[in-house]
Amino acid sequence: MTQSTRETERKYEVPASGGFPRLPGLTGAGRGTSLVDAGTHDLDAVYYDTADLRLARSSATLRRRTGGSDAGWHLKLPLGDDTREEIRTPLQEEVPDRFRELTLSRTRGARLEPVVRIRSRRTVRDLVDADGARVAEIVLDRVEADSLRPEGGHSAWTELEVELVEDGDPALLERVDKALGKEGFTRVDTPSKLSRALTETAPKTRTSPEPEPDVAEGSAGAHVLAYVAEQVRTIVELDPAVRRGLPDSVHRMRVACRRLRSCLRSYRSLLDREVTDPVRAELQWLGGELGVERDQEVLLERLREGVDDLPPELVLGPVSARLQAWDAERSSEARERSLAALSSPRYVALLKALNRLTTRPPLRPKASRKPSKALPRAILKEYDRLAGRVEGARRQAAGPERDAGLHHARKGAKRLRYAAEAAGPALGKPAERLAEQVKAVQKALGDHHDSVVARETLRRQAVAAHAAGEPGFTWGLLYGREQAAAADRERELPELWERASRSGLRKSLGV
Repeated sequence: MTQSTRETERKYEVPASGGFPRLPGLTGAGRGTSLVDAGTHDLDAVYYDTADLRLARSSATLRRRTGGSDAGWHLKLPLGDDTREEIRTPLQEEVPDRFRELTLSRTRGARLEPVVRIRSRRTVRDLVDADGARVAEIVLDRVEADSLRPEGGHSAWTELEVELVEDGDPALLERVDKALGKEGFTRVDTPSKLSRALTETAPKTRTSPEPEPDVAEGSAGAHVLAYVAEQVRTIVELDPAVRRGLPDSVHRMRVACRRLRSCLRSYRSLLDREVTDPVRAELQWLGGELGVERDQEVLLERLREGVDDLPPELVLGPVSARLQAWDAERSSEARERSLAALSSPRYVALLKALNRLTTRPPLRPKASRKPSKALPRAILKEYDRLAGRVEGARRQAAGPERDAGLHHARKGAKRLRYAAEAAGPALGKPAERLAEQVKAVQKALGDHHDSVVARETLRRQAVAAHAAGEPGFTWGLLYGREQAAAADRERELPELWERASRSGLRKSLGV
């Protein structure tokens, strides 16, 4: 059994006096807060990582801790700013299998082993408000750290840690920060005890860090690689959330796969296709496996909203119950498919390939060119492809062939949008404006495609309802509404496409 909490905290160097802060700026009558003694604890934690510290390099920590009120295994994942998520599971001797899964995107299958032991003598004060409610915890830790790697050393220090209660007011941290500054406490940059311990107890012979990409600063290749690195980081960081079924995580991970695939395709003049084409194929596989679960989420939400929008007197028969039963079967299968993909050797191989993309990027000579020369040409090529698809689809008669053509155009709109997004930091407003205009085209085409998929599902549900002797009226009504919604999107398309048209595009992009 695992538990999850969010922690928002800051760490401080303790002045020479080494005492606990008095915090008079917070405990005065005007603030309504006070400090309450919460005891002293002896904590003993062994931290685990790969031999080359892949968890630490991604700001994640895994430890087995005894002592205190929360003994057990703790996995901490960064959430941004001063906040991390801590996932806990009860004590056992070996690394829990669940934590091996949740760290896989960072370890890439490498073995987890003990790297450092940290023992702390912890003095705790609770900061409580005027009603006696706990709003923060302030702890003074006297730390002893010992490396568990060959030729590692020893270190000792004292630090102060201020942690808000979950969902606490971040503004309180600022008040505490100001009060501590007046007493000589200074904020430290190290994100955790582990990072400091690894630095101060590092073995004399250190593990070689991952190589830095050899790319000219400010070049077209540098801008493309920055976008690539952002998408790779997103995939890695979302992996634990997808495994735990957190809201919107599958969608966001799938979008990162699409963005990365599109970038590798659009900017293949700058990247070696012998390296990137196999990666694109594997990203397509992963996106497809995740897509089953995500598409089911989207479709169910659309159908439920359609039912909820109808007046009660137009909902005839067990419509909601039939939808629920249909979703229960399909969602379970889709979820199993996503988890199977993330547990496969194929996925681990993809993670390794993504890491190589960022550490040993396969740049071609053109990557050294100026962004203003190389990036617009790639964007315009994607525009030309999309223009052909849009016009081709619009020439088709209404029906399945036009639907397929518009879906094909939707995929092209995504590629153009993502190519413009990747170039945005280099090309500025022209690329950003194009990305926004194409996003509107993509959204309309996406809604049209969702309507096509929804109509087929509604038809099948109507057939099943009829076979069961249930009324088919509501299913037919929903089908008609979806048909009308698709027609509305088709009528909007010419105007949306005109806004993103080629008029002035070359000039605005400097080509």
